[in-house]
Amino acid sequence: MAKNTLTTDDARDQHGNPAGILEQANDIFDETVALRRELHKWPELGNHLPRTRDAVLAALQGLPLDITLHETTSGIAAMLTGDKPGDTVLIRGDMDALPMPEDTSLEFKSNVENAMHACGHDTHTAMLVGAAKLLSSRKADITGRVLFMFQPGEEGFNGASEMLNEGLLDVGTESPITGAYAIHSASNIPGGFVGLKGGTIMASSDFMNITVKGRGGHGSAPHFTLDPIPVACEIVQALQTLVTRRVDVFDPGVVTVTQIHTGTASNVIPETAMINGTIRAVSERTRSLLHDGIRRVAEGIAAAHGMEVDVDLHIGYDVTVNNEDKASFAADVATAVSGERNVRIMDHPVMGAEDFSYVLNRVPGAMMFLGLMPEGMDIMKAAPNHSNRAIYEETQMRRGIAVYSSLALRHLGVPLS
Repeated sequence: MAKNTLTTDDARDQHGNPAGILEQANDIFDETVALRRELHKWPELGNHLPRTRDAVLAALQGLPLDITLHETTSGIAAMLTGDKPGDTVLIRGDMDALPMPEDTSLEFKSNVENAMHACGHDTHTAMLVGAAKLLSSRKADITGRVLFMFQPGEEGFNGASEMLNEGLLDVGTESPITGAYAIHSASNIPGGFVGLKGGTIMASSDFMNITVKGRGGHGSAPHFTLDPIPVACEIVQALQTLVTRRVDVFDPGVVTVTQIHTGTASNVIPETAMINGTIRAVSERTRSLLHDGIRRVAEGIAAAHGMEVDVDLHIGYDVTVNNEDKASFAADVATAVSGERNVRIMDHPVMGAEDFSYVLNRVPGAMMFLGLMPEGMDIMKAAPNHSNRAIYEETQMRRGIAVYSSLALRHLGVPLS
């Protein structure tokens, strides 16, 4: 990509002092919103997002960044090298959408059938581009490097691991990556609020596919069959008891059955019944307990009825664990940007999952939540992330730009103005 050189004059006020972070975020707000809306209109799914990548690259055009285009995915690694030597800090934004329809009345609603930015990734990407612009204008003040991670495939495609496997963190020993940070927008948290905690902040996410294998026949003569349907129902009920009676409430887990597939006609007993669902835990101990318990319950109930069962557990994302020191640091930075009343230390983790967990497994860092609930909306009625009616308050995106930028600057020892 073509590059230009930005001077520190671009980041200084009329008195020659560095302009405030929020003021600089305000200066690039309109172009940030324009990029977000373009991404929202043309959502893409999975690890291959050609249109999204082109839009991000166009927005980064002219900045003093060393760009690496990942080959196995549409991932972008953009490195800003400051004028003074130092460590490297990573900040991430994910770019992919969800396979679902959009039922909002936004003028820039999705133009793609069954694809929607319903988890705020379009805001993450636009805010990270904004941070790249802001930090590029402060290149002369930066001690070290900032690695901007534009990641595809967060929604179940493990894009973070794909980028890690392709060498994202291989940046050399002269300027090692010593911190990693990410922001996740939430459409049902009041606008501008930042929430985070040290330790576990998000759950693991695994998936189960259970197939009960019976013997089919006529619905009028069930005694000649091995009916898998009541057995499947019994398994579903027993899985709820597994959670409530075997899992420590202070080390929680969730087993949710989301699909049962069986049968073809009202007078036919099918041969098989399939149960699908999700498994969440906030520790590896509970994760392992649930996996073992699901197999034991399903196999035991099937055997009690003279049937067999296949239990297929798909390992998904790891538990997302914030480094305690980095989470405390991030809370201090967010407080400096947003004020103490707008930053909350969370009491408990959430049961959603994130593949940023794999970055945090290798680099100490923290993930935080940014509230983008529309102004004036009732928190109990606001559509949450992954809703077909989710709406994000754009005015608060400038706060996300400021927090991203401030995290990088402060991590590298550059004082905030």
